[in-house]
Amino acid sequence: MTNQVKLGAGPSAFPLALGCMGMSGSYGDTDEAESIATIHAALDAGVNLLDTGDFYGMGRNELLLGKALAGRRDRALLSVKFGALRAPDGNWVGYDARPAAVKNFLAYSLVRLGVDHVDIYRPARLDPDVPIEDTIGAIADLVTAGYVRAIGLSEVGPETIRRAHAVHPISDLQIEYSLISRGPEAAILPLLDELGIAVTAYGVLSRGLLTGAKPSAPTDSRARMPRFAGENFARNQPLVAALGRLAAARGVRPAQLAIAWARAKRPTIVPVIGARTRAQLAESLGALAIVLTPAEVAELEAAVPAASVAGSRYHAAQMAHLDSERT
Repeated sequence: MTNQVKLGAGPSAFPLALGCMGMSGSYGDTDEAESIATIHAALDAGVNLLDTGDFYGMGRNELLLGKALAGRRDRALLSVKFGALRAPDGNWVGYDARPAAVKNFLAYSLVRLGVDHVDIYRPARLDPDVPIEDTIGAIADLVTAGYVRAIGLSEVGPETIRRAHAVHPISDLQIEYSLISRGPEAAILPLLDELGIAVTAYGVLSRGLLTGAKPSAPTDSRARMPRFAGENFARNQPLVAALGRLAAARGVRPAQLAIAWARAKRPTIVPVIGARTRAQLAESLGALAIVLTPAEVAELEAAVPAASVAGSRYHAAQMAHLDSERT
């Protein structure tokens, strides 16, 4: 059996998690049957942590997961983000992490998912108008009531992490972390080590940039991301090529090497893989067989230096609202 990763004060998880956002339109058209088959294949392979958000596809992602987990709920750990507000046209219209909203969001998630509890519940971002103590306190009430098993965080910085953890033990921080997005290393990761909090790292492939992916349709959110835009995309291709060369020399896929890098950085890091097909899932699982030495990690970081990436991971306005960037 593959070694599990203890998520801080929460459950133990398979060393890779399945991120389900892309199964509900974030990166273009999807195939529901293939999405469900991919979820089933992940569970069959031992992957137990499934990540979603109540705002992914305006609830459609939770409905998809509910369908996929029928008869399989006991094999899955459900990690759910909440708080982002969307209009009927899909536009983002705000954020709400007030205690009453927290409990309201969960009530609807439980119905869409068809479950009586979620395993990890987390605010997707810090609500600047609500003290984090109030938000975490509301989730702690849901833990006491049996509707939530553990509490996580997402994209928050050191001060918020400390304050949240003082209210209720935190299982894991979900944050973007990759060869070319290494900001958390300065202050966030050392603090998580100190407090015994795990990391569920998303964007390990920088949304496919590191593997040569391009936005596939106007509905693909990557078309509006700085690293995929115009000159930035062209300037980032040498980084893609460098990773490709190192992967080829080792006889593995670039995605597998990027995932192996993240796992090599800390034993408490669980990469969240956004596989939308069984083939992508199988490729990602192959990364578990790759063990990198410290020298190989250093070689990778020298060949694909984070300082050379063109463009930020989100637009400036979004970056300004990220508590994790205030370190």
